Amino acid sequence: MQQGTIAKKTDKGFGFIKRDGQEKDLFFHSNELVNISFDDLQEGDKVSFEVGDSPKGPNAIKVSKI
Repeated sequence: MQQGTIAKKTDKGFGFIKRDGQEKDLFFHSNELVNISFDDLQEGDKVSFEVGDSPKGPNAIKVSKI
């Protein structure tokens, strides 16, 4: 599992995670949240996640709040 911080959250059910030690933020979708609702997640929250592949490139999967 990798760790990062919620960098941006949209009102459309997705956002971006600032990965520790990486320059590029990673996309996540609310469908990939584990044990937390999208509405309870805030920018600046620490999260753990795995990286998966999608047709548009890497994205965060199995995202959970630390």
